Amino acid sequence: MERLKRSIVVTSGKGGVGKTTITANIGAALANLNYQVVLVDADVGLRNLDLVLGLENRIVFDLLDVIENRCRSYKQALIKDKRISNLFLLPAPQTKQKEDVPLDKFKELIDEIKQDFDFVIIDCPAGIEHGFKMSANAANEAIVVTTPDLSSIRDADRVIANLESMEKNSTKLIINRMKKHMVKKSQMLSIEDILETLNIELLGIVPDDEYITISTNNGEPVVLNKTKPLYKYFNNIAQRIVDFSIAIENPFNEGNIFQKFASLVGLRKTK
Repeated sequence: MERLKRSIVVTSGKGGVGKTTITANIGAALANLNYQVVLVDADVGLRNLDLVLGLENRIVFDLLDVIENRCRSYKQALIKDKRISNLFLLPAPQTKQKEDVPLDKFKELIDEIKQDFDFVIIDCPAGIEHGFKMSANAANEAIVVTTPDLSSIRDADRVIANLESMEKNSTKLIINRMKKHMVKKSQMLSIEDILETLNIELLGIVPDDEYITISTNNGEPVVLNKTKPLYKYFNNIAQRIVDFSIAIENPFNEGNIFQKFASLVGLRKTK
């Protein structure tokens, strides 16, 4: 298989929207599709991707060790997942600051890794400070994660504007923690409301499910358990990353509603 060599930053304006969990699960889902995947934790000083993947006890070197030449190569710092042989983690340092990582050196590292793998997926710190600039600068594509609440969407809009100014033109949206009963009662913003506000292409939807908390605490990505309802949503997102023409997995079973969303985004893009 020819290497795809894609680098994607997963970002959000607001913390606590599930960005790291989504990074872990779409990375594992892509690896399950037989792609070679490296997940890079860029949240320097506040790393959590290792916990979500259950790899925290195997860290020896981190990305700053690679950049500052304290290990032979980036491959020495990679942690191979024992459950999915083609999934790897490059952890962030825990005792440093985000500003300790030079933007140019981080991009060089991502470019080097990208030559050997199909996907390099960067788990970006929330917000728009140095960690965001470092991560977004190194990636060719971006995924913005939001939850269906006003503060998260307002912050996501700010992130999208920053990505546009950096000429990241293939930015996609994942809406996390959708609750059907709340949308029906107008207690939560609908998908259509969110797309109208953000004017961005929808990559996928992840419904709210308490199992995500259980799997995260156990260090086991949801996609390792095909019997759980959330599996199909993360798998669908991974498939759409590879082929955007694949239909979105609809958690609400509302007929042709996604055709309406597609039309809405298309119309707004022509304005």
